Amino acid sequence: MHAKDILIEAHGRIREEVHAAVQGLDAERLAALPAPATNSVAWLVWHLTRVQDDHVADAAGREQVWTAQDWHGRFGLGLPVSDTGFGHDAAKVAAVRVDSPDLLTGYYDAVHEQTRGFLRGLGAGDLERIVDERWDPPVTLGVRLVSVLSDDLQHVGQAAYARGLLEKR
Repeated sequence: MHAKDILIEAHGRIREEVHAAVQGLDAERLAALPAPATNSVAWLVWHLTRVQDDHVADAAGREQVWTAQDWHGRFGLGLPVSDTGFGHDAAKVAAVRVDSPDLLTGYYDAVHEQTRGFLRGLGAGDLERIVDERWDPPVTLGVRLVSVLSDDLQHVGQAAYARGLLEKR
């Protein structure tokens, strides 16, 4: 198995978990906080998708799905178009509201397809390409892609946990 195949498989697992985390939840449950000063299921899934979209599009030299397919307009959150959720306070977390899980999974699926397409086109040497020189050592594409996976897996796990807490209420 090639490294790109492992990355593709891992992203497929994230997709499954995103769908499972939001399936069947109504707008109220998606926006509910499992405890004060925490993040909602909607915010967690939106944020992990925004991070994947932002980071992979940048590494691929492509426009983000968020703007290219007008997901920014469809969500209508009133946040800056470049916002990915980093540093959000309680008010901004609360601003990420959706009417149904379909909006979240639709956006995630569109980002997933762009990510998968990019990954399919990679060669082994591509993973060594420097994509961010602001760090010491500079960040390679391989490291960036693993970072995105780590972030997404953490947040989808948090979304599943938050869902479980809400369902116990």
